[in-house]
Amino acid sequence: MHELSVTRKIVSIVSEHAQGAPVKRVSLEIGKLSAVAPDAIRFCFDVCARGTEMEKARLEIIEIKGRRRCRDCGLEKDSDELFGACDCGSRNCECIAGEELKIKEMELV
Repeated sequence: MHELSVTRKIVSIVSEHAQGAPVKRVSLEIGKLSAVAPDAIRFCFDVCARGTEMEKARLEIIEIKGRRRCRDCGLEKDSDELFGACDCGSRNCECIAGEELKIKEMELV
């Protein structure tokens, strides 16, 4: 489960920026195409935050829809898959949203 190492890194980054102040809330953006499971991050966050400035923090996760653009016809559309054919039949598509994994904001007490 790579979410454990991802969550450890999130806790580490937030702790560094909090500089010892208690953290009330942490907000993340996780793309649906990022291969990161929000439920696993929620579970791991409680474990990883124990004994840190974030122990009592509320975790908010904003899920970002996947979106692709066809390099051949220019069509942009929402997508739940990284790879696949465009409506025009082309497979020459790029992901333009949905791969995010960002610490959007944190709120200190």
